[in-house]
Amino acid sequence: MLIASQMEPTYARRVYPCFDEPAMKATFNIRIIHDPSYVALSNMPAIDVSEVKDENGSLWTVTTFNTSLKMSTYLTAFVICDFDYVTRTERGNEIRIWARKEAVKNGYVDYALNITGPIFSFLEDILHVSYPLPKTDLVALPDFGAGGMENWGLMIFQEASLMNLPGDEFTSRKAMIALIVSHELGHQACGKNSAHMFWFGNLVTMNWWNDLWLNEGLASYFEYLGAAFVEPKLSLDKIFYAHVVQPVLREDSEIARSLSESEDKIKGSFSLMSLFDNITYSKGASITWMLSGFLTEKLFIRALTSYLKEFSFSNANQDDLWTHIQMVTDAQDEVQLPAPVKQIMDTWTCQNGFPVLTLNLTTGTIRQEQFFNKNSRKTTDSYNNTWIIPISWMRNGSSQPLMWLDKSSKTFPEMQVSESEYEWILLNVNLSGYYRVNYDQLNLKRLARLLENDPKAIPAVSRFQLVDDVFALADFGYVPTETALELTKYLAREDELFIWNVVLLNLIPDNLESTLKSHEVYPLLKKYLLKRMLPIYHYYAGFIRQNVDALEDDYFAQMYLEKLLATACWLGLQDCLDLSSELYAKWRENPEYKIPLIIRRTVCCYGIAVGSDEEWNFAWEMYNHTDSAEEDEDILLYAMSCAKESWLLYRYLQYGLSDTLFSSNCTSVIISHVVTKDIGYRIAWEFITENWPLLNQGYGHELLHDVLKAMGRFVKTDVQIQELQVFYNATLEEDERDTITILLESAKLENIERRKLLIKVASWLEKNVDD
Repeated sequence: MLIASQMEPTYARRVYPCFDEPAMKATFNIRIIHDPSYVALSNMPAIDVSEVKDENGSLWTVTTFNTSLKMSTYLTAFVICDFDYVTRTERGNEIRIWARKEAVKNGYVDYALNITGPIFSFLEDILHVSYPLPKTDLVALPDFGAGGMENWGLMIFQEASLMNLPGDEFTSRKAMIALIVSHELGHQACGKNSAHMFWFGNLVTMNWWNDLWLNEGLASYFEYLGAAFVEPKLSLDKIFYAHVVQPVLREDSEIARSLSESEDKIKGSFSLMSLFDNITYSKGASITWMLSGFLTEKLFIRALTSYLKEFSFSNANQDDLWTHIQMVTDAQDEVQLPAPVKQIMDTWTCQNGFPVLTLNLTTGTIRQEQFFNKNSRKTTDSYNNTWIIPISWMRNGSSQPLMWLDKSSKTFPEMQVSESEYEWILLNVNLSGYYRVNYDQLNLKRLARLLENDPKAIPAVSRFQLVDDVFALADFGYVPTETALELTKYLAREDELFIWNVVLLNLIPDNLESTLKSHEVYPLLKKYLLKRMLPIYHYYAGFIRQNVDALEDDYFAQMYLEKLLATACWLGLQDCLDLSSELYAKWRENPEYKIPLIIRRTVCCYGIAVGSDEEWNFAWEMYNHTDSAEEDEDILLYAMSCAKESWLLYRYLQYGLSDTLFSSNCTSVIISHVVTKDIGYRIAWEFITENWPLLNQGYGHELLHDVLKAMGRFVKTDVQIQELQVFYNATLEEDERDTITILLESAKLENIERRKLLIKVASWLEKNVDD
């Protein structure tokens, strides 16, 4: 048995009577009565443990905790468990990590223990604010909805976020633990000597939830500094861009909400939980990164320290932060800003979305507008927003002084370039600003040529950004698709996996593989891409064959090598198929052998795809092995859907129906996997229609919705859409038919758009495939 609390945002009121608002802070005296064989934990250390009898004469333990600091209700917490812990003391702060007994015994939480203390000290040093509690407990729960929660003195995590298997030397696993731990620690107190550190939430709390980004955005920003501090092999700016900025730019153009909304708007229409999203965390962190960039880190940290000192144990809003930054800026003369800090920052926190800058090389004029989907939005009237934008830039390879764009358009004589084709300009270098850049055709041609001749002339993060921006601009109707494709010609000379990953996600989105496979674009894509992929593919295949352990510090190999390998195999590269068969055969000969985890999913998939029923049966046998790890089970469930023989897939689906072989939640997973495969769509469809009464009775609507979502994504023709419609009309209740009809309508529109796009891509590839 286990009890743990999660009070944020408004659940403390369900546990004890209180005015459950972040601005109402108090001290708390907590006492817990519990079974003697369990231990009770809370925010503060226990000061007394005694016994009490109930009316039946049974003995109970009473644990009384010290009075807490002054804090918000949502940070109070308790855990009652029978866990063990490991401990060490850092600067007088006793740090304990609690987990299931066998996990502690096996050393699974040792890594987390090793980094927690150093990250704490790092924070204290950076922000000159020392941690005010005598102890910190971190608890790893087998199941926890929130992922991680920063309760003061008693942090709670999902096991996966805190555990590292001693044999698992991979940086990516450690990096994830370091990021999550340093994010939650960032809330605890504050941290001088390195890039940046944590804040926020516990010591200084936002006045109300509408400024939640002050907690989460700042903690997310500092989490990267903390992680880079304890894992110096991580490349901070690459990871920050790939994990934080790029994904949220994709999302932020679709979401109608600003970082800091008015209280009334949230009280009127929002559920508070919906504020705990990527806008709050990642956009918050991105604009913090931008702010620290144009202020300089030194001034930014100085302002944060003064802000934390003034508002310790109380509450603040974003304007209070701007005031402190303004004071620090006014007191020096190295950094000059074009406007008051509040005026600059309000444009980023109080408006929806973000700008796209368009540069005209001939005149040196830059204009800004809100980035939105030109294909789908008819009017642009409401979008006369302007931002005050810091522009870091580079001319012909050398960095230039920061410029500011503070109106809708402005001419910068320094940005005019001559007729010489070797002159080029790059804006937003290393993604210091939260916006996209649209270059005129002239500059893009020059940049594309530069990339082909000397890709390293442009820093890696800027290459990533150039490619990501131009694909986003093409998706949103700012530039033709062909323009984006031009920038992929240089890729044979690209040796950075994180850049390859963004290209492949754009050219071969995960959910379109089977669609592309049956389209005439496939052979062209195959020829065009393989030619460019071979250098980086062979580089990594060499490691896989000879010495995969050499990749243990290559974070991006652990994150993205799988996608590269899967794409090479999907494009039919013989060496990739052979490599998968070799490694899979090695495992069949000796089940003790471990296929390297970073490519296990792809190797198993193509090992089965290239093999016969013997390979499939081996996977089935290993899946049913009692001691297979959960992540291996997931991999095998997926891999078994890669079979190329229809009867194997059909049998697999039949197995999925059997209660004795699977728990019911696997059935929809199996169907969803099969649907995505080239031949799987038809087989899954026949299987569902034949077995509908059984499926419906066994799994009901939940399964139906999972399957429909999957099906809707893979319908390729209008005939298939009609088929689905007829089937749903016959099997669904009336109210559900409407939602499905809407789903199918949008699938239909997407199909039309996709066809247009694929025709363009195919004709471009035809012209360029031999370059």
